[in-house]
Amino acid sequence: MKVTPAAIADVLIIEPRVLGDSRGFLFESFNQRDFNAATGTEFTFVQDNHSRSLNGVLRGLHYQISQPQGKLVRVVRGAVFDVTVDVRPASPTFGQWAGLELNEYAHRQLWIPPGFAHGFLVLSESADVLYKTTEYYLPTDEACLAWDDPGIGIQWPLRAPPILSSRDRQGRRLKPV
Repeated sequence: MKVTPAAIADVLIIEPRVLGDSRGFLFESFNQRDFNAATGTEFTFVQDNHSRSLNGVLRGLHYQISQPQGKLVRVVRGAVFDVTVDVRPASPTFGQWAGLELNEYAHRQLWIPPGFAHGFLVLSESADVLYKTTEYYLPTDEACLAWDDPGIGIQWPLRAPPILSSRDRQGRRLKPV
């Protein structure tokens, strides 16, 4: 597995070793021991989620307040522009964002540690996103940042206005402009 730091400290791009030939491919998508060694963490994952979304759907930016979730994100079908925002108040990178394309061909994964908001924009006709979490989902603990918060300034690769849920349309700003 190859691990590359993203633009924000602690966020990592993980590329598994893919074995492929004319029949297809095989790779180990997760191994707790190797993940801990490669990331220098001791997190254990407690929940797996699977999201399917259509082209132009923007989900997020979601996070939990008192029980922050670390997430290991990958795309198994399609392509997304995946974004994370540092919402750790004491962090030197508070309010900064990092984004990259995740797709079914590169097999890259994104490790997002606890204390970050997460969201993605679907670039393909549809996309299936799988992600592991280090804490259980707690609806009463969830918060949502405005996807278009000018104080954060995410450069989404939009071709048209995004398709948003009612919750995502009501996201709050992280800090005043």
